[in-house]
Amino acid sequence: MTTDIIRGVPRGTADTPLSILELATVGEGSTPAESLRASTELAQRAEEWGYHRIWVAEHHGMPGVASSSPAVIIAHLAAATRTIRIGSGGVMLPNHAPLVIAEQFGTLHALHPGRIDLGLGRAPGTDMATANALRRSAEIDPDEFPQQVAELTAFLDGAFPEEHPYARIQAIPRADDRPPIWLLGSSGFSARLAGLLGLPFAFAHHFSAANTEPALDLYRSSFRPSEVLSEPYALIGVAAVAAETEEEALRQAMPGALSWLRMRRGQPGLFPSPEAAEAYAFTPMELDFVRERLSNVVHGDAEGVRAGLDELRKRTGADELMVTTMVHGAEARLRSYELIAKVHGITS
Repeated sequence: MTTDIIRGVPRGTADTPLSILELATVGEGSTPAESLRASTELAQRAEEWGYHRIWVAEHHGMPGVASSSPAVIIAHLAAATRTIRIGSGGVMLPNHAPLVIAEQFGTLHALHPGRIDLGLGRAPGTDMATANALRRSAEIDPDEFPQQVAELTAFLDGAFPEEHPYARIQAIPRADDRPPIWLLGSSGFSARLAGLLGLPFAFAHHFSAANTEPALDLYRSSFRPSEVLSEPYALIGVAAVAAETEEEALRQAMPGALSWLRMRRGQPGLFPSPEAAEAYAFTPMELDFVRERLSNVVHGDAEGVRAGLDELRKRTGADELMVTTMVHGAEARLRSYELIAKVHGITS
């Protein structure tokens, strides 16, 4: 495996690769089937616009998010595209037996060699009851994540020691190389682990902005060169909404804040429309929450978003930006990604 597979080559005039994090959002008045069709169109258009990669996030038990099975969606998106990298952002490894993930992504890599990324997260991506149902176990310890990563890597590489109880088990299909493994995180745990293992690291700035710079500093200071990377490579996930005007961008971003508010209350539902957000009677405390959420969303017209992304890249030193646009409706979402691609310089 070479560093170039992870770094890629920036397209257009951009110095920093730009990518997409996809959640297959299900909006009010829509269905999961429509959402997944919109994800397919997004992947195809993203490829045309010059985005470097598109990742699918694993979530469970959320009516407004249809990305509960990343491997299945990745297979479909990869089959519907030709060149863009497709991956998981991420697979929540504590929910799964490492052998199952090795088989799934070994299959994806065999079908689409050189295009698949395997991003791994430590959180369950759901409530604990659902996490227990996924693993059929009440004992899910996130501190076992390093061992799970090591086990998954050994299955992908066929590299268990002879004395290991899994030494005779083969994850099939398996090639001489494997999909690049990324570690994802929103705190220092995975940042340090990624550095110690010499792996690329993706930080969830879009919902843990206060921890971004400390986590990236920890990743870089902990980094040890490996066969995968000779130096650190850090990607950050960024919430961004671009529209024709600043006012319209704020209007499109408000439903995302309302959706977060509902989730915080333990009331997840379909992703609200701008009209629903406009009609909602926010209390003063809720407005404070909304302002805090929106402060972490780069939103505005195309030039405003470009300036916000550039400032964030310079401040954090991120090697790659991964944009996630949480808005209601496929048309507004596609337009946002198109505007961002054009102003970022990856498409004409």
